[in-house]
Amino acid sequence: QVQLVESGGGLVQAGGSLRLSCAASGRTFSTDALGWFRQAPGKEREFVAGINWSAGITNYADSVKGRFTISRDNAKNTVYLQMNSLKPEDTAVYYCARSRTPWATDPWRYDFWGQGTQVTVSS
Repeated sequence: QVQLVESGGGLVQAGGSLRLSCAASGRTFSTDALGWFRQAPGKEREFVAGINWSAGITNYADSVKGRFTISRDNAKNTVYLQMNSLKPEDTAVYYCARSRTPWATDPWRYDFWGQGTQVTVSS
């Protein structure tokens, strides 16, 4: 059983930055993938970034590559998403999730999800 709690969302102007946090509790494994997804109203949930918990190897959606950085603090059991150069199309609810498949990018491969945090980017 894993609980995930996101924080750090808010309203930011285009070109600005936000840092999201995801605090995990319960059992995690070194082979786990921790991922960030986002979902805008009426849209499908979209993979944003993922990280292997142990090795820190990362993966990004093309739409955020070079702008977003995923990282983790193993001691704090926390994963972060640093979002720079934000665009209005980044507006969505952002979710943190855990997969037992190390490099998963499909939502159905993730078994635990946080409650989400709203990110709104204004023009």
